[in-house]
Amino acid sequence: MQGIENLLNQISNFIWGIPLLILLFGTHIFLTIRLKFIQRYILKAIRISLSKEKEGLGDISQFGAVTTALAATIGTGNIVGVSTAIASGGPGAVLWMWLTGVFGIATKYSEALLSVKYRIITDDGSMAGGPMYVLERGMNNKILAIIFAIFTSITAFGIGNMVQANSISQLVNETFNIPLWVTGIILASLTALVIIGGIKSIAKVCEMLVPFMAIFYVAGCIILLIINYSTIPQSIFLIIKSAFTGHAVVGGFLGAGVKEAIRFGIARGLFSNESGLGSAPIVAAAAQTKNSVRQALVSSTGTFWDTVVVCAFTGLVVVNSYEWTKGYNGAILTKVAFSDISLIGPILLTVGLLTFVFSTILGWSYYGEKAIEYLFGKKFIKTYRWLWVIFVFIGSVMTLNIVWSFADITNALMALPNLIALIFLNKIIVKETKKFLWDGNIEMSE
Repeated sequence: MQGIENLLNQISNFIWGIPLLILLFGTHIFLTIRLKFIQRYILKAIRISLSKEKEGLGDISQFGAVTTALAATIGTGNIVGVSTAIASGGPGAVLWMWLTGVFGIATKYSEALLSVKYRIITDDGSMAGGPMYVLERGMNNKILAIIFAIFTSITAFGIGNMVQANSISQLVNETFNIPLWVTGIILASLTALVIIGGIKSIAKVCEMLVPFMAIFYVAGCIILLIINYSTIPQSIFLIIKSAFTGHAVVGGFLGAGVKEAIRFGIARGLFSNESGLGSAPIVAAAAQTKNSVRQALVSSTGTFWDTVVVCAFTGLVVVNSYEWTKGYNGAILTKVAFSDISLIGPILLTVGLLTFVFSTILGWSYYGEKAIEYLFGKKFIKTYRWLWVIFVFIGSVMTLNIVWSFADITNALMALPNLIALIFLNKIIVKETKKFLWDGNIEMSE
């Protein structure tokens, strides 16, 4: 197992080199400029996203689509991902994660716009969309479409399944001394109960779960920051300074340079908000919406809530605790940071992570399912769902490093064809935005 772990780490470090970091972050900035800082519409986007009314063709409401996407997006990346970024890249990684989220709003908007524009209605009347359809119908590149669908179906088992299950089983074991396999069986059983019902069942659960879990977790972060308010200015300064200068050795912390801060900040930022990954547009394509731009605005709120808000709170709490200097990593680091709220802290974190994990497993099961549907048709969907449940259990009992390295590798391979489509079709994105938003030819308000 050690040999496999070392090999995966080497592959991950190679793939997440300077070229990919430039491509990903560069795409965020390029689309932000092309769309005249589309982030300025975020308040309008939030208002539209709260609408549950049926507004056009689609399988689920706009609210259902964004909560399902948020369910898949707000997961261990917001808790464990932030902690591993800080442990590996220093406190400066928090700023790079946050910047990835701010500029990533434009990318998330663009992905969703294209997926709605090029979605199709299947034989049974349901919607199907995502980068594979954008690549095939927008770029006329069936090969890249197939490559994306293959990597999506595989990536789902990493970022959306095993990483999630692994994080919660480890934390539950650490907090309540419950064996990993017990958590795995319970989590797998709950997953099976929901995903067998398909996207409507998944969306229904996510609509109830997402608002609760986000408010619950952020409230806990705010309490921690109030308790340790005196060191907040110092921690913010440390985050900003370390992002551009690196951080020297402190206590059990090995120290990290600027390269590590950028690498882990952007990599974990992608894992957290999924902007550029091409996952969230798959569910955006199922939304009932008046036009592509309206749903694109709604989808962009996912990155705002996920990284600009939730990840920022987690990062500030962890850095402000200074527990990262003692050699902790992953969920354990976040747990130690939360232990400042005596007795309740670890329980609050565990409940928060449990809801994050469960909702992410549900959301990503749909992404993987639609990729399988694109590759093989609907006949393999039931088999895929049961494989999904089995891998929830497997992820619960695997080691952390192997799972995270696997997720980093598959994330990158999935993102590449999607980023190519975004750059190649940027004129279409601008044209649609001008038609429906800037020129105001179609009503964009609720």
